[in-house]
Amino acid sequence: MLLSQCSTRQVQKPQTSLTQCEPTREFSILPVRLRRLFRAIFFSAAMFVCSAAVLRGQQPPSGQDHPDAPSATRSTQSASRKPPAGFFATLNRKSIVFPDIATTEGPLTTGGKFKLFVDNSASLSTLAGAALTSGIGQAENYPEGYGQGGEGYGKRFGSAMARNASSEFFGTFLLASMLRQDPRFFPQRDPTFGGSVKYALTRVVVTRNDDGNDVANWSGLLGPLMAEGLANAYWPEEDRNAAETFRRYGVDLGTRAGFNMLRNYWPVLIKKIRH
Repeated sequence: MLLSQCSTRQVQKPQTSLTQCEPTREFSILPVRLRRLFRAIFFSAAMFVCSAAVLRGQQPPSGQDHPDAPSATRSTQSASRKPPAGFFATLNRKSIVFPDIATTEGPLTTGGKFKLFVDNSASLSTLAGAALTSGIGQAENYPEGYGQGGEGYGKRFGSAMARNASSEFFGTFLLASMLRQDPRFFPQRDPTFGGSVKYALTRVVVTRNDDGNDVANWSGLLGPLMAEGLANAYWPEEDRNAAETFRRYGVDLGTRAGFNMLRNYWPVLIKKIRH
């Protein structure tokens, strides 16, 4: 009887552990995905808030609440090419940090848009952004398929650079050329903090066409989406789904808004450094 009791216990114990572990394994996937979604939203919001907090101290003196208000000089210019709203005219050299900040009012040629795509793909802001996001992904082990160590970080950094290059190709060159849109960023002449927050957000969905008129930013919105769709060709297999694709796309747009804050104040910062 002792032998039969022992054998019964040995058989029943694994069965009990299996029945307890199976439900936990099934329902553990959803919280992980939710945590990743919340982290993505938090990162995008933190990027924007941090940029706003750092740049708030760069506000010009009061009395400049309407940087985009048209002047008498602008109203006399030709209607065929409207001057950029609040364009900062003193930025007369292309920035190696943000090459897409406009330096002239005239439209870009197709060749100019291609050159801008190349410059943006290897700019200092692109390299810094890829290094930062790769470090965050390394700390969170996301995506898990890339692993850890130097090899894992290299894969994350390489995929970040590839996704950005694809986004620039589709948005800055291909779609901008087809839709005759201007992919450059036109900073406000006299930025204020509140005005910069609004401007940074609106320029994600609004851009200028080659005639200088504000239009829906289809090139800037569809370019990153096409790039994230293409990224599924080399993204880890377990994360190749619609939910993860749109999560990455949302992070791209949030990051774009945060960098727009820096772009808007960049001429002001450069001017203060040089003086």
